[in-house]
Amino acid sequence: MSGKKKYYVPDHAVGDNALASDDKHSILFWILTGITLLILMWAPFQKALFNGNNFDFERSIYSTFVWSAIMLLLISIFAFYKWNMNRWSDLLSILIWFVPLTFFVSSISPASNYSATNMLFITFVYASFYLVGFFLAKSDSGSSILINGIMVSGYLVVWFGLMNWFGHKETAFGMVKWFASDMGQFNYYQHAIMADDNGVRLTSVFQYGNAYAAFLIALLLGSLYLISTSKKLASTIIHGFMIVPILISFFLTLSRGALVILPVIFLVVIIFLKMKKQLTLLIHTIVASIAAVVILGPVTNVGVEQVKQYNGALALKGWTALLVAALLFTGIAAVLQRFVVPRIEEKLHSISDKKISYFIIPAGIILLSALGAFLLLGNTGILNLFPENIKQRIENINFEQNSVLERGTFYKDALKLYSDYPVIGAGGGAWSALYEKYQNNPYVSRQAHNFFLQYLVEVGTIGFAVFIVILLAVFWLFMRKFLKDSDDHSSSRYIYFIIAISLLIHSMLDFDLSFVYLGILLFLSLGAMIANSNFEIIGIWKQSIQKIKWAYPALLIILSLIFFFNGAQLLSANSNFNNARMQASTSKNYNDIVLPLDKALSQHPGHPDFAAFKIDILLQVYNQTKDENYFNEASRIITETLKKEPHNRAIIERELTTLALKGKTAEALKRVNEEINNFPWDISLYERSIVLSTDLGNAAQTTNNVSERDSYYDQAFSIYSKVESRIKELSLLPKGQLQGREFNVTPVIGLALGQIQYIKGNYSAAEAMFHIGIDGSIDNQTTRQILRWYLASLQKQGKTDQALFDKLVSKDPNERQEIQNLANAKF
Repeated sequence: MSGKKKYYVPDHAVGDNALASDDKHSILFWILTGITLLILMWAPFQKALFNGNNFDFERSIYSTFVWSAIMLLLISIFAFYKWNMNRWSDLLSILIWFVPLTFFVSSISPASNYSATNMLFITFVYASFYLVGFFLAKSDSGSSILINGIMVSGYLVVWFGLMNWFGHKETAFGMVKWFASDMGQFNYYQHAIMADDNGVRLTSVFQYGNAYAAFLIALLLGSLYLISTSKKLASTIIHGFMIVPILISFFLTLSRGALVILPVIFLVVIIFLKMKKQLTLLIHTIVASIAAVVILGPVTNVGVEQVKQYNGALALKGWTALLVAALLFTGIAAVLQRFVVPRIEEKLHSISDKKISYFIIPAGIILLSALGAFLLLGNTGILNLFPENIKQRIENINFEQNSVLERGTFYKDALKLYSDYPVIGAGGGAWSALYEKYQNNPYVSRQAHNFFLQYLVEVGTIGFAVFIVILLAVFWLFMRKFLKDSDDHSSSRYIYFIIAISLLIHSMLDFDLSFVYLGILLFLSLGAMIANSNFEIIGIWKQSIQKIKWAYPALLIILSLIFFFNGAQLLSANSNFNNARMQASTSKNYNDIVLPLDKALSQHPGHPDFAAFKIDILLQVYNQTKDENYFNEASRIITETLKKEPHNRAIIERELTTLALKGKTAEALKRVNEEINNFPWDISLYERSIVLSTDLGNAAQTTNNVSERDSYYDQAFSIYSKVESRIKELSLLPKGQLQGREFNVTPVIGLALGQIQYIKGNYSAAEAMFHIGIDGSIDNQTTRQILRWYLASLQKQGKTDQALFDKLVSKDPNERQEIQNLANAKF
């Protein structure tokens, strides 16, 4: 014997530290449970609490801050009486606060103070829900309530999405409108169905198909596990009835990444189950998949047609097909669970206890998956069983498509960003604030499409290491407990593992966890996973901690109060800004608008959206009154906001506007050239730099300062060389990858550089530059100016374009003299 002992408390003793025993729950338990269930029902319909790093998405997130603070306060009060520090899971309930702590550290010098502050509070929400899961799931009854709450709220999202798919979007929204996110003038939930180049996609409350697909994977595998382990007919019927609708919804998202990653997650989920459970789950999956594929074509066609125009008969046809398939599978599942599964378990009982048995079915699934991929992607005709839009999506699964290549670019750019902020990161929202500085080409993506890389750039090596250690500790403790007694009545807790691992794996390919609702599900599951873990802490320091165990709940109370008041203040600021916007749309009275706006700014200083709105109002009033006080106030707000939001493009644009208003051309040129380094693919900055350099050169020309003129002209062509160099870089992109935003030599650039060449007497070069913009609308003043200079440059070379000349002069006869004046001008 090695002398080493395993320390754990018996299962019946776990209740001693529980929030409530199975026999009797405290009122705190029920209050906390009620709030948790309400949030699980409410949060999905707030656009799943998407953290978009701007005003449009923040209100519901700020409401979540307030409710999370209340929940944390309830937990802290209970912890004074019941919390003990005797298990490793108890230690993790403390260490979870290192997640928001690392975000606090990274917010010391963030890329965006606004985004970093939001993310700090969001991680407070996550830590709070981790504790909610940890305390509620201590008892089996509490765990059962939590599991059912998660699953039922998910089922509501599925039915809501399908109602939209079948054309009942007004009815669906009417049922949830009283608590769902405001959709403005729309009487339906906007973008629950999206039509784009990829086809018509089901996105439900997420308004993003890939995130919905990730959620559906967790829901699907959770439902399959519940019916596979169910001993009760009612449970089999309830969860079994949802399998086909979930599968159908999954296909309708048209998410290629989810299709590829689903087998991987499926393997990870079943590999920890005993062989008899693996086989049962696999059988249910195969039967459900067959039922779903049979009706997939008709159901898909119904949704595609309903987007064009609602048809009641068509909707009825879709519902009939779906409900019949769902009922049929439910019946089969019930028969399987009643008659087939017991025999499978009996036959496999002897081999299921052998370690090799865990890998037999997963190995077979890998082979079947490889065969299935060959049949789908090969020339076998199997794909013809699928609807056309889904068929095309599957056919396009390869490593040379834009979505794959673009994600690879995101990941490389994220590592470039990380290399500049390796230790503590650049703060929450760092990718959103800084990605344009590091991007390889002018794509538009305020999300890195990889949770772990986005997390890395936000909190650096230290914060990332802390998070990974916590994750590994949670999974290690859970698996030790689960594998030890996975046949007991608590095996339903495996649902938490399924949810957590599904979200974490899929988030490697997309920004699922930028939806705070999914983040809540993740941390709620992580806490619940180890709620009944019974591995004790050993060592003499255990007794030392016990003496000061009251310090932790005391700290939680302090944190909850700080959290509550800050959250309430942010929510109030949001309300005041909303009020200011409403006043601006209905009233022209400056004071009516500015009064709530100033209050919002005092409650949430440095908010870029609030600041931009105030700046715009001040500059409008200044332009009307020429009162310098308004201009000075706008300049002050710009300066203060840029200190906190140095990379905010909207505020930078307003700074350049104020410089232009005061004729500070040289200063504006300096700022533009500085920002080109931060926004290297923003063609408007190159355009502005070239125009400003040309204007300054022309001004020097009027004073006969040739050296200064040439200096500015050379600077203009130097910037133009950068544009050409960037364009060459774009030509090197892989064939399947799109470049993103337009990045070309614009007519405005051609006009400015053509003028320089013309002034210098290089008429052929001037003609080439002017030619860039001659195809624009003749009603556009810039186009007419280009045409004027272009025709003059031709005249200087003894050439003409009579058709273009006649077109311009017919528009305005005065253009004849304007062209001649340019041709006769002496520079």
